[in-house]
Amino acid sequence: MPKNLLLVGSVPLDTVEDVMRVWGAGLAKHLPAVPDGEVGERRAWVNRFCWTVFNGHLDIDTIKRPKPVDGVEVLRPRAREDAWEFKVKNGVEHVRFGHPGERLGYAREAVNSYFVFRALREKGVLPKDMRFQISIPMVNSVIRPLYFPIPGDLEKIRPGFEEAIAAEVAVIVARIPHEDLAIQWDMAWEVSAVYGGAKHLPRESDIATQVAPVERLSKNLPEGVHLGFHFCFGTFGGWPAFAPPDLGRAVELINASVVATRRRVDWIHVPTLDTTSEAFYAPLEKLDAKGARVYLGAIHNMATLAERLAVARKHLPDFGLAAYCGFGRTPPEQLPGLLRDHLTALEIAGLD
Repeated sequence: MPKNLLLVGSVPLDTVEDVMRVWGAGLAKHLPAVPDGEVGERRAWVNRFCWTVFNGHLDIDTIKRPKPVDGVEVLRPRAREDAWEFKVKNGVEHVRFGHPGERLGYAREAVNSYFVFRALREKGVLPKDMRFQISIPMVNSVIRPLYFPIPGDLEKIRPGFEEAIAAEVAVIVARIPHEDLAIQWDMAWEVSAVYGGAKHLPRESDIATQVAPVERLSKNLPEGVHLGFHFCFGTFGGWPAFAPPDLGRAVELINASVVATRRRVDWIHVPTLDTTSEAFYAPLEKLDAKGARVYLGAIHNMATLAERLAVARKHLPDFGLAAYCGFGRTPPEQLPGLLRDHLTALEIAGLD
């Protein structure tokens, strides 16, 4: 039986155990894997690198930071206009990151969260066939023009950051049993970019620019590790960060990313909008998942869900469901309702 629900990643509860007991156990039979909720600073997704990694780096100057409040520093931007900005220092051609395998925090958090996952699975709280999911943003979603606006800087810092991600992945696959592990590549800026999100940087709109890191980093994943993708229209500043007229370029990017991995892909999360436009969903006919389970990010505005799913099924008959993104910026008091929405969505879709 296919698993018909996917959790993208972030769940703003206090602890990893809370996330796995409430969401993992609550949706257990429907999930291929359970994330740890990206609790703590990871709730800020790629924003956190601004104050944990880039600010104060030997080769990087901070040129803009969130405005303080009452004289107290602010780390998390309140809006896109308040975001951090950086520049590579003059004379630096290749930014590198020290303490490989530790610097970004993914390996450390994954190993710690895995022990919680394994304990809950041994107690029967989580099913034995469930995997532990760690979601990692692809390189260009972190090193993007929003944070590095100076022409030429992206090329100076992206290779080094890719090396840092590769080192984190190496530690993760060395310390977590492959048969228990699923890694998800998160791609948000990549989607915006191929729709022309940086018109002053023409190369950013090329699919080849956005999938090249996928190919290189996916080589580091042993075959026994499951691999998924989360494609996103973005939530920084409100969802959606941008709203394209159709899924055409997204589908092209997805197809190219799956091919670039040169290995089995286990799931693909496809973003959707609150629209019943035939034109929006029509490109799904060209989606080539190569056997991966497809999850539509359609669990939002439950009043229109049935109609939206009916239109989508004209172009993609078989799919599971997910929210449009993680819940990192969602007020925690809304989480019980969102959990119920996931189960209700299965009923509406006839997948329960």
